[in-house]
Order: sequence, then C-alpha cells, then structure tokens
Amino acid sequence: MKHLGTKTLETLRLILRKFKLEDVEALYKNWASDPEVTKYLTWPAHSSVEVSRRVLESWLSAYDQADFYQWAIELKTLGEPVGTISVVGINEKAESLQIGYCIGKEWWGKGIMTEAFSEVIRFLFEEVCARRIEARHDAKNPASGAVMKKCGLHYEGTLRKSDWNNQGICDAVYYGLLREEYTGK
Repeated sequence: MKHLGTKTLETLRLILRKFKLEDVEALYKNWASDPEVTKYLTWPAHSSVEVSRRVLESWLSAYDQADFYQWAIELKTLGEPVGTISVVGINEKAESLQIGYCIGKEWWGKGIMTEAFSEVIRFLFEEVCARRIEARHDAKNPASGAVMKKCGLHYEGTLRKSDWNNQGICDAVYYGLLREEYTGK
C-alpha cells in the first residue's frame, strides 16, 4: 500500500477532511455526546466538550503519520462536521484496511454515510492501493450493515459473541470488498 494520510476528499454533498481544533463544539454536539449514536460503538458518549477536545487533540497530533486516516464528514450546506469515518485497523501484509464510522442521528437515513464511505473506498483502492476493505457491525445494528451493502461490500459472516461495544459482548457481522471486485478486474 502507498499510505497517503488523511487527504481532503469531496463528493456532491460532502467534504471529507482533517479535523481542526475549531471543530470541537460540532463534534461534541452533533454526535459524540449522544448515547444513541454511541450505543453500538466501543467508546462512550462524551460527557463534556473537554473530553471531545482531548480526543480531537489526539487526532490532530496523529495527522503527520502517513497511515493515519480520520476524516471529518462536513456537510457542505452546513459548513461543519456531522460525523466521522476512519481506518480503524490496518493489516499491512494482507494490504487490508478496516473502516469505522459514526454520524449524528439528525443525519441518519439520508445517504450521507453511504456517500462518505463510497468516496473513502474509492480513495483507498485507487490511491492508497489497498487490496481489501472491510467493516463490521453489531448484529443488533443492521442500519450500519445496510451502509456496507450499499457501498458494495459483501457479507462474509457473523462471529458469535466475538466483539464488545457499549452494549457488552456482541455478535460481529463482517463485510468485505476486494480490489478486483471494485475494479471489475
């Protein structure tokens, strides 16, 4: 893979970009403080804007690493981030990347995450030259799996009681997409 770091990407409705310190209020209010948004995630809802600031500062300090991918999902019409999408796991030998994402509930069901994930897939296959992209979700959160399917990922299996999130031990549903499936070659 040719790691390029968190480059700015653009779609019809979105700008996917590096976070800035000024995004802290939007991060906190738009998704990170909402227990409904974090219900199936591995990190708890932020209890204060200071928690969001510490998380944001850790991301900002990692942006100089070529293999760090953490995008703010900015809605062009709003001018501030409504969620995030990132590479949460890297297997260099297999040239495989695992994606994680979340978005504020006000923007659920509007195709925003599908649009963001589709552009990240394009970037990771066409520019980073990944061989495989994968994602997983809690079996009790099928909406996340629907995003994966809409982005062309294929269901690969459910690992029973193999993962943990804010709901406790859970079944993990895995989806994957290979470069040759993406390119058709």
